[in-house]
Amino acid sequence: MTDSYDLLSAARAEALFSSALAVDSQPTKDEVETAIRQAVRQHHGTRGCAVVLAGAYGEYPETAVPRMRWALRQVRAAYPRARRYR
Repeated sequence: MTDSYDLLSAARAEALFSSALAVDSQPTKDEVETAIRQAVRQHHGTRGCAVVLAGAYGEYPETAVPRMRWALRQVRAAYPRARRYR
């Protein structure tokens, strides 16, 4: 079973990847949220952000990999996973 947090994190990272933020930036949580929101609007949803991501991996894999790593780090920092107690 896939964790819904992981799916949401992946969608956020795809959106951040497709945003205008630079890889060398250290954005605040508010800047990450704004960039994600703007990217989703600009690309007409999360599927559009995924298309941008796929295109970048196809055309520029040498820069796409570091950008996705950066996007994942920023999303994990902005949206820390809450501990689940069982």
